[in-house]
Amino acid sequence: MSKIRVLLADDHTIVRQGLRALLDSQEDIEVVGEAEDGRQAFEKTKELIPDIVVIDITMPNLNGIEATRQIKKLSPEIKVLVLTVHDNEEYIHQILQAGASGYLLKESAVTDLVSAINAVKKGGIFLSPAISKVVVKDYIRHAEEGTGDFDSLNVLTNREREVLQLIAEGHTNREVAHLLKLSVKTVDVHRSHIMEKLNIHDVTGLVKYSIRKGLIKF
Repeated sequence: MSKIRVLLADDHTIVRQGLRALLDSQEDIEVVGEAEDGRQAFEKTKELIPDIVVIDITMPNLNGIEATRQIKKLSPEIKVLVLTVHDNEEYIHQILQAGASGYLLKESAVTDLVSAINAVKKGGIFLSPAISKVVVKDYIRHAEEGTGDFDSLNVLTNREREVLQLIAEGHTNREVAHLLKLSVKTVDVHRSHIMEKLNIHDVTGLVKYSIRKGLIKF
């Protein structure tokens, strides 16, 4: 029987080490690689083609939400399991919409991570009990209010979301251009489009928006 191949993505080395130790003790699971930010997680996913990517949400350079979108676009067959400390509706809604198959809180990782990996590998969905309650509550609220699930981030392209995060992290246009292999002029155009679409006209506003949306840590 072939092992479930897992890639771990978290910006804290000690967390990755703990997760690897836990998973290495399982006969049917193999940790094939580690990543310390979302961009590296995407690149290693392309290189290693794991069955499952276990990923945090708030990471530098490329957050887990955008990394999940890119991973699912690269290969819909690869499952993404979120492992995070965040239990608010904004994150849950965004990451599930991005294509994640599971949402697990770090506080329950020791008891639930292996079960979650097995569940999503079989095509199922795994949510921590606390997260299930939030999802159901949110669904009921939207149903009662008759509201949709519009998210202002959806008006941005994938590239614009990448640029937004890097700007909010404090990178200059030149640094963003270097990281994304774009011209400075192109980054400037993206920046203008982001501000126009979000109706935010200064960097401070973009930073506050990015914190609220979980693109960067506060």
